[in-house]
Amino acid sequence: MLFLGLFRGRISNASAIGSPGGTMEIRDYLRILRKRGWIILLVAAIAVGSAFVFSKLQTPVWKASARVSINPARPDFGLTQSAKILLRNYVANMYTTTWAQEVIARLSLDLTPERLKSMTIIASDDSRLIIQVDVKDHDPHQAQSIADEWAQLLVEWREQENAKLRKEDRVYARRLENATVGLHSPKLKINLVAGGILGLILGGLIVFFLEWLEAGIIRTREDMERFVGLPVLGAIPSEGGS
Repeated sequence: MLFLGLFRGRISNASAIGSPGGTMEIRDYLRILRKRGWIILLVAAIAVGSAFVFSKLQTPVWKASARVSINPARPDFGLTQSAKILLRNYVANMYTTTWAQEVIARLSLDLTPERLKSMTIIASDDSRLIIQVDVKDHDPHQAQSIADEWAQLLVEWREQENAKLRKEDRVYARRLENATVGLHSPKLKINLVAGGILGLILGGLIVFFLEWLEAGIIRTREDMERFVGLPVLGAIPSEGGS
C-alpha cells in the first residue's frame, strides 16, 4: 500500500519545515543531516579544492622587511622627542623618487622609480624609534636586496647629516639586521579554511532550499503525523496496489 501523496499549502515560515507547531526539533535536524548531509560535505570539499587550485595558480609574492633604529647621541628627553618628530620627516625623505632612483642605480634594477615605490612601504614606529622598510616582489632575493639597500641609504644619509652637527646633537641610524623575507601571498592555509567555511555555508543554504521546496509535499505516514500532530489510522491504497 502507498500513502496518498497530499499537497498542502507552502509553509510561509521556512524554519517550520517538517515539524508541527511551527518549530524545528532536534530530530528534524538529524533527519535532514542524514538525508542531505552529503550535499554539505560535497560542496565544502569542492570549495576547499577550488581554494587550493586557486592558491597554487597564483604567482607567489614575497615580502622583505628591513628595520633601522634611530638613536639620539645623548639620552636627553628633548632630543628624544625631537627624534620622534623627525621620524616622519625621515620617512618622507626616504620615500622619494630620488631615493628610489638611487636604489635602482645601486642594484641595477630594471624598474622605474614609480614602480619601485609602488612595491615599497616605509613606516615609522615612534614608540620604539624604528623605521621599517617593506618590499613586495615575486623574487624573494630581489625584495631582500631592495629592502636592505633602502635601509642602508638611510644609515648613510644620517652619517652625512651628522657630520654637519655637533656630536651631542647627532641622531644616528643603525640597521638592526639584514632584511627578513617571508611569503606574503597566497596564504594557502587561510584560503583553505575560508573555502571550507564558505562551502559549508553554501551547502547548508542548498540543503535548506531543497527542504523548503519539499516542505509542501506529504509523502509518508511520518510526514503526515509530523504535520498534524496526530497518529495516522489508515491509508488509501494506490491504484493497482495489493
